[in-house]
Amino acid sequence: MFPGAIADRADADYVVVGAPLDVSTTFQPGTRFGPDRIRHFSETFDDYDQRSGQHFSELAVADHGDVRAWDDAGEYLDYLRGVCTDVVWDDAVPLVLGGEHTVTLANVRAVEPDVFVCLDAHLDLRSEYDGNELSHATVTRHVLDIADEAVILGARTGSEAEWDRAAEDDVTVVPVEDVAEWTPDFGDRDVYLSVDIDGADPAFAPGTGTMEPFGLTSREMRDVVRAVGDAGQVTGFDVVEVNDRDDGQAASLGGKLLREFVFADSAASE
Repeated sequence: MFPGAIADRADADYVVVGAPLDVSTTFQPGTRFGPDRIRHFSETFDDYDQRSGQHFSELAVADHGDVRAWDDAGEYLDYLRGVCTDVVWDDAVPLVLGGEHTVTLANVRAVEPDVFVCLDAHLDLRSEYDGNELSHATVTRHVLDIADEAVILGARTGSEAEWDRAAEDDVTVVPVEDVAEWTPDFGDRDVYLSVDIDGADPAFAPGTGTMEPFGLTSREMRDVVRAVGDAGQVTGFDVVEVNDRDDGQAASLGGKLLREFVFADSAASE
C-alpha cells in the first residue's frame, strides 16, 4: 500500500493503481519493480504537508494494488484501462504507478483528457520502435489520438521524424532551460499529467531505463507538478519508468511527486 493511502475504495477521491508492465523497456529493464519501489521509498515521508496544511492520510487516497502484467501489451492495456475506468466512474482520480511509459495510454484512454502534459526527456512521438507500434517510445503519438494537445516539458532528445512531428500545432515542447518559466494555461479543458522519471537529470533519478543527461532538477519537476495540480483540472496522473537500478533516488522522487500532486489538486478542489 502507498503510505497514507488508507481510505476505503468506495470513498476515495484518488486511487493508486500499480502497473508493473516491463515488456518494451529499452536499454535497462526493471520497471516491473517500479510500483513497489515507489511505495517502499515513500514510507519515510511525513504525513503532514506544510505548504497546503493538509495530511496525506486525510485526503481520501486508496491503493488498488498492482494490476499484474503479462507479455501481451495490447491486452494488458485494455485490462488496465478497465481498472482505471472503474476509478473514473466512481468520481475519483486514477494515479497510476509504472511500469514502462506505455501504461500511460491505458489511463489516458480511461479519462479522455483534452490536454496531455508530460515531464519527459524523450518526445515519444515515434510511430514504431524496433518494429513495435506499441512501445514506450510511441506513447505520446498514441495519446494524440485522444487528446487535442500534448505539452512535453524537459524533452531533450528524439529522432528527426519525432522533431518534425513535434513542430505540428498540437504539440508544444518546452526545453529544459525554459521549464522554470512555464506557466500552465488550460482554459476550461481537462488535463492529464504524466511524470516520466527520466525527465529528471540522471543525477537526481538514475533508476530508469533510458537516462538522458542535461535534464530537469527534482525541484523543477516539483514546481511543474504543483503548478498543474494547483489548476485543479487534472483528471488522471501517473509516475512511470522507475526501475530498480539505483539506491531509491528515482522511486523516492516519484513518490514525492505523486504526493505533491495530490496535495496541490486536493487544495485546489476545496
